[in-house]
Amino acid sequence: MPKRFRLTRRFPVAMTEDGYRKLKAFSREAGLDEGEALSFLFENFNSVIDEENLTHRLRIFNSELEARKR
Repeated sequence: MPKRFRLTRRFPVAMTEDGYRKLKAFSREAGLDEGEALSFLFENFNSVIDEENLTHRLRIFNSELEARKR
């Protein structure tokens, strides 16, 4: 029996404009709203990422983060 899909948590988030555009595009292509798309991505996180690429991209993102905040 499938789990009932309930959105039980709401939290304020701040996203970059690029990140939000990509979330909107992904959710539109998948036929989901943004909350459902985020839930899907995080529930299936280990299946949808390439761990080596994630580590590399995260390192780059963190190194640029302070400069992007200005």
